[in-house]
Amino acid sequence: MMLSVRDAFPAALQVGAIVVLCAWASAPASGQGRGAGASPASKPPPATVTPQSYPPEQIQAGQARFVSQCGFCHGRDAEGGESGPDLIRSTLVAEDVRGDKIGPVIRQGRPDKGMPGSNQSDADIAAMVAFIHDAKVKAESAGGGRRSVDVEDLQTGNAEAGKQYFNGAGGCAKCHSLTSDFAKVGSRYEGLALLQRLLYPGSGRGAGPAPAKPTATVTTRDGRTITGKIAYHDEFAISLTDASGFTRSWPIGQVRVTIDNPLQAHVEQLGKYTDKDMHDVFAYLQTLR
Repeated sequence: MMLSVRDAFPAALQVGAIVVLCAWASAPASGQGRGAGASPASKPPPATVTPQSYPPEQIQAGQARFVSQCGFCHGRDAEGGESGPDLIRSTLVAEDVRGDKIGPVIRQGRPDKGMPGSNQSDADIAAMVAFIHDAKVKAESAGGGRRSVDVEDLQTGNAEAGKQYFNGAGGCAKCHSLTSDFAKVGSRYEGLALLQRLLYPGSGRGAGPAPAKPTATVTTRDGRTITGKIAYHDEFAISLTDASGFTRSWPIGQVRVTIDNPLQAHVEQLGKYTDKDMHDVFAYLQTLR
């Protein structure tokens, strides 16, 4: 079943639910898209050109080294993580023969993609190569789709339609300028990081820091007013951190709350625009380089 973003983002706006984007983003928008081709997320990984096997102890040593050195970006199982791609679906890994391609990348890194080089021993690199190949074999035998979202998965929108929505019905141009905060935004954010910032910029997910927290003024029953940054807020309670750094909390039913949230327009927009609108605006933002 294909989920819409509005279905996947309930009132609490759980940004972690953005993983469902892999489902809806891969489906063509009306009048757009890939035609009858399968979603990139459903395609099998590239086949290993030269099948190879490794001793269990070398794989185990490689796993420990990989998790500590590479797991944060590429995931503990090499299937994609916080910022690194899914190595199981890497053409370079599929074409590698006992580290002839993986090894140089580990040593030299890919600075243009944010991956630093690593000065590790030949034995450690060989062990990590063994683990990566073993992880690829296991992932292929397990079947199923992947859990990560590639830039290719999101390419279903129409940039011109997105531009019209940005400047018209969406009202985006009322707050955002193409010569200031949105200048070269398509270069600063890519793929899922860009889509996350579009849908819920206050999450802080993806590249760059989160925008400033919204402020609120709490008026108590005896008439006192306290203003500060919102530290926590739900339907039951609110917590504010004042200018001195002191945090206070109140039950919602016992105070009157006024909130000043510069991102409120994004919150309201989630209930208005369609999946096609989001695809189109995303496509347009990618052109701003």
